[in-house]
Amino acid sequence: MSLSTTFARLLGASVLASGLGLGAALAQEVTLKLHQMLPAQAPVPALVLQPWMDKISAESGGRIAFEHFPAMQLGGKPPELVDQVKDGVADIIWTLPGYTPGRFPRTEVIELPFLVNDAESASRALYQLGEKYMFDTEYADYKVLALFTHGPGLFHSAKPITTPADLAGVKLRAPTRVTNMMVTALGATAVGMPVPAVPEALSKGVIDATMLPWEVTGGLKVAELVKNHTEFTGKAMYVGAFLIAMNKEKYNALPDDLKAVIDANSGLEFSALAGKLSQEADAKARQIAVDLGNNIIQLDAAQSAVWEEAAKPTYEAWIAETAAAGFDGQAILNDAQTLLAQ
Repeated sequence: MSLSTTFARLLGASVLASGLGLGAALAQEVTLKLHQMLPAQAPVPALVLQPWMDKISAESGGRIAFEHFPAMQLGGKPPELVDQVKDGVADIIWTLPGYTPGRFPRTEVIELPFLVNDAESASRALYQLGEKYMFDTEYADYKVLALFTHGPGLFHSAKPITTPADLAGVKLRAPTRVTNMMVTALGATAVGMPVPAVPEALSKGVIDATMLPWEVTGGLKVAELVKNHTEFTGKAMYVGAFLIAMNKEKYNALPDDLKAVIDANSGLEFSALAGKLSQEADAKARQIAVDLGNNIIQLDAAQSAVWEEAAKPTYEAWIAETAAAGFDGQAILNDAQTLLAQ
């Protein structure tokens, strides 16, 4: 074989390899790291996050893949998730904005006590409020994929809680800054901690009670640690806001067709679905408490109204704080109430 023939073949191979590389670059396959705080089998990871990842992978023709890191496997603590996605340690996170008090103050509106009826309508309202008030302010550094809530929160306690007076002296894990405000005003000692820390805190007596939706209690074995559960009639005592967010630079670097896949599976309808699925998981976890013979206290409408009246100062305090922070919390609350009434 002549030198010129050998060179020509090598050149041809080089061009072919370059062409293959160009094709791969054009396809621009991407793997996204999703980081979150709970085990993979917990309701939101299993019912919301995993199906969502599977759907996006399928609709992208396999060009978007995911690496799921549950239970803080990438390191850090749950309150650090919002910075991890902002800084690119994770590409996508699921967390509670309430874990970082003061960072997402407008989001707190949906967490005001006795405001919402159910998670689906609350999630739809929260996302719409996000579009109007939050995406260009407190979420400006993120690509928001979903804002949603869990189902109605309730008390799970060592001793029965029936009236607001029963909170006096109770060491209580409250999940958000707003719920901390409410229970502190009613005489409880509020103890802040991420949800994975609740079982150990209950078992060691660090707290006497916790506020959680039913769906979270199954994986945490709360019904095995306390024997009393206080449910309300009518509006939820509280709901917590959830955030699914993506690193903004990672999203912006995607080709338009892959952005379109992400967008088609995110936003308002995904938020509403996530809330609905979260609340639907309540029943299975509640049944665990029933099967254990626990004391499920079902407050009637009149008893629940006493709590709602007792919680009103929380609204006044929150609105005053928003004014001091430079935004109109009353306007956001008015819009929330209008959306929730639809």
